Order: sequence, then C-alpha cells, then structure tokens
Amino acid sequence: MDNLKKPIAIQGIKGSFHHEVAQRYFSDQTEVVECMSFDSTVESLQKADSDFIVMALENSIAGSIIPNYALIDTHNLAIIGEYYLDIQHNLLVLEGQSISNITEVHSHPMALLQCKAFFKQYPHIKLVEAKDTADVAKQISEQNIKGIAAIASKNAAELYGLNILAESIQTIKHNETRFVIVKREDDNLKKDEVNKASLKFELDHKRGSLAAILNVVSDCKLNLTKIQSLPKIETPWKYAFFVDVTFGSYKDYEKAKSIIMLMAENLKVLGEYKNARL
Repeated sequence: MDNLKKPIAIQGIKGSFHHEVAQRYFSDQTEVVECMSFDSTVESLQKADSDFIVMALENSIAGSIIPNYALIDTHNLAIIGEYYLDIQHNLLVLEGQSISNITEVHSHPMALLQCKAFFKQYPHIKLVEAKDTADVAKQISEQNIKGIAAIASKNAAELYGLNILAESIQTIKHNETRFVIVKREDDNLKKDEVNKASLKFELDHKRGSLAAILNVVSDCKLNLTKIQSLPKIETPWKYAFFVDVTFGSYKDYEKAKSIIMLMAENLKVLGEYKNARL
C-alpha cells in the first residue's frame, strides 16, 4: 500500500470519518479526493482520478448502507480490505461560544439521529440536516458563524480550529462503522493471506433455497458474518443476497464457493481480503 500514485476518493471532506479511515489504513500523508456523494467517489475511480475508494458499508447501530452494496456490484468494483472505526461524535463551536449561545446544530442525518438523546436536555436547539459532518465544521470556521454548532470528529476540530463543547455525545457509546477499501480490480492476495470474502448470489423466492445455502456455509466451516438481501427490481420476487464469510482455510472457502455456484444463480465474488477483526 506504499507509493500510491493517485489519491484516495472519500465521501466527504478532510476531517470526515472517511478521511480518518484513509489516514489510518494507508498513512497520515495520504492525499484524498473529496467527494460529496458515494456516486462521485465511484466516478472518480472510474475516471482514474483516484486509485482507491474508502466507503462506509455498515454501522453497528444503524445497520447496512444498502445503496453502497449496489454501487460496488453495479460498477463491478472489488473490495480489497476493510477497517472498523469507533465513531465518536463531538459538539464543535467557534471559540468563546457556550451551549446557551447555540440555537442550531447542523450535521449529517445519521449523526443527528445517533445524538438525538443528548439534545433533549437542550430544547432551544434546532437540529438541521446537512450533507457532511466535517463540511459544517469547515463552514463554521471559515465564515466565523456564531450560534451554530457542528457534530463532527476531533479530527475536524483540529483541522478547522474549533472548540469541542462536549465529547462523545452519541447515545450509544460503542458505535462502530465498517468501511471497505475498494478498487477497480482485485488485489489478488496470496491465498494464505485471505480469510474473508464478500459474495453476491441470487435465489428464487421458494421454500428452503436460502437455508440450503446457509447449510453449505456451515458444513464447509465458514462463519457467516453478514447477510443482506436486495430485491431484483427487474424480476419481481427474486432476491440478490450479499454475504460476508470468514474462514480459517482457503480450501474450505473454495469448496463452499464451488457448491454455491451450482445451487445459486449468478454467484459473484465482490472481494477476497484480510479480516480486520483478527
């Protein structure tokens, strides 16, 4: 992962949680392409303006970010790694501001939702949705906006010179997001380095079809860590399943994959990579 020729596309701007993952997974000196949507990150990758995407895929509280599964699949991208980040939300303001000065808090809808309980004690504060947590912090700093606070990371506070009025204001203190590292093509890791895979397959809407696949996963000593279904819009009552599996032996995984290929339709490997949980 050294000697990167091109920057990494992230959803959001510097100071966002995606930026933090890019810094931790690659290096502190990592350059990023700031994109205000996940579609834009994919476009950046396809145009070769970037070599990688850092993309949030699921949250321990809110669950899956379903459109991102579809983006990876539709554009035939490859997951080559993952990173779990402990999400800590902080209340950021201009220097000299106190909670009594704040009339509005702007942030991403997910951040507002995760911090809703904190603001019940401050009924005078209006919660306003914004596109990106760090972008709000940047605007407050650059435009010297008083009376408005941001919910963002400590990283954002340092980058944009804001004070942290309150730390870890999210309702559930252990709040993790799983991010995946995405490329145009697979990294082709050595088989002995691979112990996790993301797969997609399709099944008819009939009794026992999914149970049969899950039995194969179990019989081949794979651990199912994630399953997500998406309806096939063009084919009513048919579903695509996105699954993550971990394994101790690549041979066990290969065996399971070959059997699933016979039992399901359109089996597709979205990525084979190292399990970040080990």
